[in-house]
Order: sequence, then structure tokens, then C-alpha cells
Amino acid sequence: MSRPGGGKAAVYQTAVYIRLSREDGDKAESDSVGNQRKLLMDFLKSEPELSLFSEYVDDGWSGTSFKRPAFERMIRDIEAGLVDCVAVKDLSRLGRDYIDTGRLLERYFPDMGVRFISLADGIDSRKQEYDMLLPIKNIFNEQYARDISRKIHAVVRTKQKAGEFIGAFACYGYRKSPSDKNRLVVDERAAEVVRMIFQLFLEGKGKNTIARMLNDRGIPCPSEYKRLNGENYRNGGRLSGQSCWTYSTVNKILHSEMYLGNMVQGRRFQRMRGKARQVDRENWIVVEGTHEAIIDRQVWEQTRKLLKSRYAPFQPAAGENVFAGFIRCGDCGRAMVRKGRDRYLCGTYVRAGKAYCSGHGVKRQELEEIVLAELARAVEEEQQRGSLAELFERAEKGRMKQGTGAVSEKRGGRKKERWQTEWPWELAERAENGQEEAENEEREEEFWPLAGVSGILVRRDDSSMRRLLAQMAEEILIFEDGSVELVCLYGDLQGGEAHPAPSSWRQ
Repeated sequence: MSRPGGGKAAVYQTAVYIRLSREDGDKAESDSVGNQRKLLMDFLKSEPELSLFSEYVDDGWSGTSFKRPAFERMIRDIEAGLVDCVAVKDLSRLGRDYIDTGRLLERYFPDMGVRFISLADGIDSRKQEYDMLLPIKNIFNEQYARDISRKIHAVVRTKQKAGEFIGAFACYGYRKSPSDKNRLVVDERAAEVVRMIFQLFLEGKGKNTIARMLNDRGIPCPSEYKRLNGENYRNGGRLSGQSCWTYSTVNKILHSEMYLGNMVQGRRFQRMRGKARQVDRENWIVVEGTHEAIIDRQVWEQTRKLLKSRYAPFQPAAGENVFAGFIRCGDCGRAMVRKGRDRYLCGTYVRAGKAYCSGHGVKRQELEEIVLAELARAVEEEQQRGSLAELFERAEKGRMKQGTGAVSEKRGGRKKERWQTEWPWELAERAENGQEEAENEEREEEFWPLAGVSGILVRRDDSSMRRLLAQMAEEILIFEDGSVELVCLYGDLQGGEAHPAPSSWRQ
């Protein structure tokens, strides 16, 4: 890219950013994707110093959050040095959160050397000083979004109280009426499976047993059934490639009052910012007799009694579960679950059966010896090459990378992304204050009593073992052939590559 003062006109690689969401639905055609595109393209044609690098369109994404696919792709291109100018129709297209939008304009774009242009607001960061009215405009944008959010929420609550279905997908066993999308009708194929689940449970079958029976019979689970029927549905709780009946799926069906013909909604609530939260049961919106029941009242009451009689308060197994949160199946990626006090099995195998994964069984004592031996070997090698403090520094840097970016890791042919939770300028401020250095020193001091890994081998101290894992290990993978892979925060102890450096943007 040519820069000002370089002897020829600057050419800016420009990102054209376009956004439209439901909160803009009541506005005129002036804010449509097509109109935004035309205005921005016409502007670029009139400015020879601006060269279009790419167009980034988030159609249907709210401006109150920066978790938007096209926006995130644009940020990655900025950090890769591919983009040094961002053009939008107006500030509200960039975002409606005035605090975070202000940080973008005041800190992030200037720090990255990015020129920012907003056509409707007459803003061009290269040609003029920072406009003191920008924060006020951002506040108005956020207030507009809040007002629309409140209105939408009020309409939704009114529909729910009237017994109208307002969800995107009907619950398993039902489908939306072709003539009225707010009314549910029975999907007979799926309804037969629902009746079968209730009947098997009343016959004394357990929830895991029922899940295995359904899987063995090749009956698609609810998410797979929706996919087979052409619905663009994704179960966020499932891993890629895993589509089977589980204990939790069966349990959810047995507890759902929807199958009695009652509309149950309002179980989750999400504010304009933040994650959705569960609503207390007494505050759910329940309207009776809104649709045809799949099971009768007698079956429902019998199921309630049986569920209550089988319920027992959870009693944790004796002893600390040292490897909880660390140990996973190396083939399917599911967490390993403890069976009894001294054995771990693949979670998919336990819940869905051998058709989906094998047991991958490993004894706790064997696993402890393998993990501690690998950690001891790694520490010994590091002491030979340098200082133990450097080892912990590398581990801490690995942890910081986890917290600040996207880590692509290969697990059984699958990849998953982890995104950062801190703004780049927040990290800069912490570094300026010396906070990162102080935190690292404090963690090193806490860890020094555990430096002798052999001591843990002798004492069999669960608490020390877990602290050691928390400071050095990312995960432990158990494979079908019995091999164990220990993945550390600063690289694989068995010779694998360290994780790549992550992107530095994410809200």
C-alpha cells in the first residue's frame, strides 16, 4: 500500500462494511443492503485513492453485539495488514453499542492505522480531527436499539400469553401449521417416537437405555430429524459430527409439558447485551390446551410419579475428580466420564453406545502415572535447557493466548475455534500498568512449592495434582488404541506443534 508522503497518491485498501438487522426492519429502503452497497460503491468510484479490497455484509445481525461473521472477518483482514480503510453508510451500521463503538473509533482503528469513513455522518478520520459529537451519536444509536428491543420484547410476551408459538423451530413431535406459523400441529412420524419414549419409561426402562434403543433402531434424534426435513437447525450443545439420542434428550422429552397440549414458553430471557439466562419455572408462560396433545393426562401423571420416585439427590463420588475438565476422548472429542472411583470412559460411548464411539477405558492410577511421568520428563528437560521459571512463563503465555484469540486445534479430524474475551486496548492498558508481569510473578511464586513433580508421585496429593494440571495442561486425550496425549499450554509434551498465534480482536 502506498502511504501519504511516499511520493505518490496514497491508495487505501478499503473494506466496505454493510449491516442490516431486524431492528432496522421498520425503516425505509434507504437502509437496505442494496442501497448501502450502491452508496458506498458510488463513493469509492469518486475517490481514486480508495481501492475496494472486499465487501463485508452482515445481513440480519444486530448492531448491539460485535459477534458478527462478516465483521470478524474484516477485523482479521485488518490485523493481517490487508485492509487499512473501513467505509460505512453511517455509524449505526458499524454498531449500536456506544461504548464499544467508541473504543473502535477512538482506540482500535487509530492504533491499527485504519482510516474510517462514515458517509451519512460526514466522517473521514484522515481529513478531520475527532468529532466530539461522535459519542453522542453513538448513544442515540444504542438508545434506538434499546427502544426497538423493548418493543419487540413486549410484542413477543403478548403473543406468548395468548398461546401463540413464537419460536423458530417447533419442538420434536410437532411442526408449524402451514396456514398459521404461530400454531403447532402434530408431526405424526416424530409423535410416534415421543409416545414410544413415554411407554418405554413407564415399562421401567432407564433414560440411557431408551437412548441406546432408539440409536440401535436407527431412529434420528431431534436435531438430525430436523436436518433431514430440510430445517436449518443446529444444536449448539452437540459436537460436529455427533448426532444421536442421549440421556439428556430423552430426559427433556419426558419433562416437556408441550406433549400434554400446553404451550410452554418464556423459559429463557436475553437482554440486548449479554448471554441468555434461564428463567425460574414459576415465571414461565404456560397456556393450556393450545394444540393437540401427543400423550394423554394419565400417561403424563404416571410419568411424573415415576420420575419423582426415581429421583435421588446427587451424591458426588468420594474423592476429588482430579482430571475433571481436562480428559477427553481423542477420537470423538467428548469429555471422558468417571465410572466408579477409578475408571474413565468416553462420554459418547456411555450415553449413546458403541455405534457412535468405543469405550476408551482407562484406569485413574494408570492415567496419573502417565501424566506425571510426562510432566516430570518435561520439567527435567526444561531444567537442562534453562530455568524452570521459563517453563512456567511459556505456560502462562500459552494461557494468555487462549484468552485473547482464536486457537484452531485439530481433534479427531475436527477443528474448533476459541475466541478472545478481551479488547486489544484492554490488553495494552494492562501491559502498560505492569499488571500482566505482576500476575505472572504471583503465579510463579504460588507454583514453586509444587516444582518437585516427584513429590506428588510420592504423596498422591489430589489437590497438588490438580493445581499442576491447571497451570501446565490444556487437555488430556485418550485414544481407542490406549495411547494418551498430554497437550500443554505451551505445546504438546509428546512433540506436537505449539498452538499458532491467535487473532487479537474479539468482544
